[in-house]
Amino acid sequence: MKDAFLKKTQNKTLKISIIGLGYVGFPLLELFHKKGFNVNGFDLDKKKVDIATKKRGYNASNKPTNALKNCDCFIICVPTPVDKNHKPDLSFVKDACKSIIKNLRKNNLVILESTVSPGTTEEVLIPTLEKSGLKAGKDFFVAHCPERIDPGNKKWKVQNIPRVIGGINQTSTELTYKLYNRILDAEITKLSSLKNAEATKIVENTFRDINIAFVNELAKSFDKIGIDIKEVINAASTKPFGFMAHYPGCGVGGHCIAVDPYYLIEKAKKIGFNHNFLKLARKINNSMPTYTVGKIIKGLKQVNIPLKNSNISILGLAYKGGTDDTRESPAFPIIEKLKDLKAKITIYDPYVPSQSTSKNLEEALDKKDCVVIVTDHKEFKEITAEKLKGKNVKVLIDGRNILNKKEIKDKGIIYEGIGR
Repeated sequence: MKDAFLKKTQNKTLKISIIGLGYVGFPLLELFHKKGFNVNGFDLDKKKVDIATKKRGYNASNKPTNALKNCDCFIICVPTPVDKNHKPDLSFVKDACKSIIKNLRKNNLVILESTVSPGTTEEVLIPTLEKSGLKAGKDFFVAHCPERIDPGNKKWKVQNIPRVIGGINQTSTELTYKLYNRILDAEITKLSSLKNAEATKIVENTFRDINIAFVNELAKSFDKIGIDIKEVINAASTKPFGFMAHYPGCGVGGHCIAVDPYYLIEKAKKIGFNHNFLKLARKINNSMPTYTVGKIIKGLKQVNIPLKNSNISILGLAYKGGTDDTRESPAFPIIEKLKDLKAKITIYDPYVPSQSTSKNLEEALDKKDCVVIVTDHKEFKEITAEKLKGKNVKVLIDGRNILNKKEIKDKGIIYEGIGR
């Protein structure tokens, strides 16, 4: 049965279903289609299906009977968020498995790309799939290939990003390796277990969360000491070894860095281990929107403007520049806190027009007591001190440290960065 699967992989007659057509699943659907595979997309969101079928011409459906029937391989790319208490929410993964059960056949391969805590594939996914009456590792194969994607990155795309794979057994790992090797122009590393593959993704993003927390705490300290953290980090970056630059900001967003550490924290708690370091990093990074609001209050006080009824413009809803991805964006807690304090808020994000209250940047800047840059969009990086002065902006909160501090202050505008 292994040979039959490999033969279908080689001649591209393998029928594949991508479950979940979001930021991970949709690019994967595109890539398999581009490489000549028989691939279908499945998502309950009709809008995503319409984009795939009507705008791009791919095969996709919001009905599992259409998208999952007679498939050889199922690739799960559904969201794995955390709830309001930071507990992992695996409901989307469980629902995907339930859809697969009705269509699972002998010799099928099920690949989980969604980010999960170590042990989830064996403890949640496999037991659910085995309700079909088939046995994982014997009747069908299971592997985890954690997604790696950076929305908006023009250099690193799904096709050229290196990947790691871990299977329930050697055959599962090998089949997944051979399949991904047919579509990727990047190195694929085989790992010895499912848990190791699951842990790899968590470690990647927790590493970043911890380092960002480090510089965010430095920023708070340097604000009091009077040190420009951006200048210091750039100087430290001249060392050719032993240093990796991370930068502070008004908050950490996105589905990965702001979420993944909680998966490891909760998993460890269940086995009696307490991740103090990870919890502290999350606490520091979660504090940055409140810290930014404090900067706003401080800046307005310097020009004798009370926060209540002040006109404040929020520039950016996306969690990172060049994208429309608003998941876990610090913009939302900042806006919520300002509204609670009775400030008058306008919002502008050129990539998220549906949630913007200003039509354009000119309108967003006009006659504002305070402008807060939350997202490092290229459009905001081009804002000049002359532009701000001409719009009569009194306070600029540079939540991403992207503008020229000296030029803005020279125009008589109050400048507050994060750590500068």
